Amino acid sequence: MTRERRGLDPVRVAEVLVRRPEGRGGGRRGSGYRVGPSHVLTAAHVVGAAEADRPRVDVRFEADRPDEWTAPARVVLASEKADVALLELTGPVPPGVHAAVTEPPAYGAVPDTDELLPCSALGFPRFKLREDRMRRLDDGSPSQYRDSCHATGMISVLSNRREGTLELAVTPPRSDPEPDRSPWEGMSGAAVWHADTLIGLVSAHHRADGLGRLAAVRADRWYELLPAADLALLHRYAGLPASPLEPTARSTGTAGPGSLAHLPDDVPLRELDGLAGALTALPTVSERTTLALVLGSIDPVIAAMSPRSPALRPDVFGILRTCLRYPGTLDQLMEAIRLMEGDSAGVARLDEEAARLSRRHRGGGGDR
Repeated sequence: MTRERRGLDPVRVAEVLVRRPEGRGGGRRGSGYRVGPSHVLTAAHVVGAAEADRPRVDVRFEADRPDEWTAPARVVLASEKADVALLELTGPVPPGVHAAVTEPPAYGAVPDTDELLPCSALGFPRFKLREDRMRRLDDGSPSQYRDSCHATGMISVLSNRREGTLELAVTPPRSDPEPDRSPWEGMSGAAVWHADTLIGLVSAHHRADGLGRLAAVRADRWYELLPAADLALLHRYAGLPASPLEPTARSTGTAGPGSLAHLPDDVPLRELDGLAGALTALPTVSERTTLALVLGSIDPVIAAMSPRSPALRPDVFGILRTCLRYPGTLDQLMEAIRLMEGDSAGVARLDEEAARLSRRHRGGGGDR
């Protein structure tokens, strides 16, 4: 039986290992995604200008796991303008592995509207470098490996419009010890997903944006940036639709009870108690890293309210009071949390509390 699934499939995620010809500098590595039996998508800057450098490229899957396998590859498409590359595996592929990939991923675009969309990407950044003390080099020092990073977060759709990329707000690494090297180095080429559709590839970490922001090339822009011959290659070997992509549907999470923008900025704490209780019960809020990620995707003023005290509940009250002072940000907070949580009993409770609070301040009475 073939193993087939839509959306991010970890067995298709690749480490792209690039070695330069002697005398032309060291190699580099990136991430990629297997889009067909013999083809892998990655970022063009990972493999460079194929004709000029003629690098040696190897693609590794399931590293240090029972099903690990590696194959050499050649670059069949590399567009610096679109920062997309297509690799063809030129070595043998294990029979069972070959049969497991029969369908390309589904591709999608994001709407050019004021929205926050959940996203994910799986790759091999530098900050996941680990020492393997069970394996030693010739000098006795432990060998090293890069583990995988499942980056999840939110896309601020209207950011990076001039660059034409997607901005991904993700959980940042805890430190940045090397000023000349990004901790996200090696994540380039990782497929970016929303609603089980491939919408782009990680392309850059702009240091000025902070450790929790990545930029990704948009799959829908390939139709503008690539010549017809390259689009034909992506259609034939990567399954990219021949016609431009339509925006994916909005997340299927609950739509919520409507806007809370009409709430006054001096709502007493006792009236916020129900909403605060519903929020603290949600995994997205109770886990400090995901709460900080949600806050960072909304507004710099709200991001500054990232959890600071040992007790969560006072922080949540502070976040709510700050949102009330900046109209529209409470709606953004609620929407971001719904997108992260999806449909659940906890979100249903959150919406009930929000609806009660909204009714009390619309003059409707009833819940007093």
